[in-house]
Amino acid sequence: MATSGAVVKKIKKAKVAQTHAGLVRQARRINRELAEVYPYAHPELDFENPFQLLVATVLSAQTTDLRVNQTTPALFAKYPTPEDMAVADPETLEQILRPTGFFRAKAKALQGLSTALRDRFGGEVPGRLEDLVTLPGVGRKTANVVLGNAFGVPGITVDTHFGRLARRFGWTESHDPEKVEEDVAGLFPKSDWTMLSHRVVFHGRRICHARKPACGACPIAPLCPAYGEGETDPEKAEKLLKYEKGGAPGQRLKPPPDYPGRPAPPLAAS
Repeated sequence: MATSGAVVKKIKKAKVAQTHAGLVRQARRINRELAEVYPYAHPELDFENPFQLLVATVLSAQTTDLRVNQTTPALFAKYPTPEDMAVADPETLEQILRPTGFFRAKAKALQGLSTALRDRFGGEVPGRLEDLVTLPGVGRKTANVVLGNAFGVPGITVDTHFGRLARRFGWTESHDPEKVEEDVAGLFPKSDWTMLSHRVVFHGRRICHARKPACGACPIAPLCPAYGEGETDPEKAEKLLKYEKGGAPGQRLKPPPDYPGRPAPPLAAS
């Protein structure tokens, strides 16, 4: 959805609200607008149970969700449970994980967390943040992803996209993920946290990119204090759009039914 040239010329960079009450109003309006733009926002990792989501989220470090989704079908076919993964042959596990990068460290983390799940949690993924963060390779970001999407426990997922947009929107000045989480949590009701995370990450991946935001094709440009950091020409900005906004496949091989884009191809077809 590109903004017309006539409208773009009239857009001015929105100011960051000076009071906390003003910032809350501005932030919640942005969230409402993002909900209109991405009514289909969802976690972009394929999973069927909490264990699969936990593993996929650990694997998503330093790679794309697409690459993880292309790798996990073979992984879960061979090791469907924590008990299976805990006793996996390390070299075989590493070879399956190779496409995700840092495969040796990731294989070690997966076997460590699988062993912990088997030995300390009866083979089940715990539904409490304080338990999840004790697992090898699991920090607050991963824990919040699992809690919000596998257990329905609200959480704010601060990845690179979320942190970048939170600073551009004026919701925080921090680069520390825990401080970003704290600052943003103070602007929204807890019930909004999980879907807010999906919407902001969707926007960061599709329109508000790190190096060159597609400002001229951004539906929330009039609300953005960072408008103008990227390409403001509508036609040029349109070419910067990614995934379904740019007419390309999404990141999931098995997206939700309401996803308007095309499924991603499997690994052999990528």
